[in-house]
Amino acid sequence: AVVSTQSTGYLAHANDIEIEGACEASLACCTCHVYVKDEFYDMLEEPCEDEEDMLDMAPELRENSRLSCQIILEEKLDGIEVEIPRITRNFYVDGHVPQPH
Repeated sequence: AVVSTQSTGYLAHANDIEIEGACEASLACCTCHVYVKDEFYDMLEEPCEDEEDMLDMAPELRENSRLSCQIILEEKLDGIEVEIPRITRNFYVDGHVPQPH
């Protein structure tokens, strides 16, 4: 069972999954944009206004789009599946890779 205070974005970085996360979860970019499987999307809290503003900048936005840094894992989300869009808005040009913290 999933018991965590970590986000899907954090776990992606911790497991070397290539998702950018340029702002390191400060809600200042859309580089960790993901698509959440519908059955799990409905379990998530509504996105806050700042997340919605950042999602507006995400390429290929869908109804099930969220920022992975804002999906905090909890037991009800055990088995959650997210998909990384085929294109993203990349903010890093110097090879910087965000570190989980």
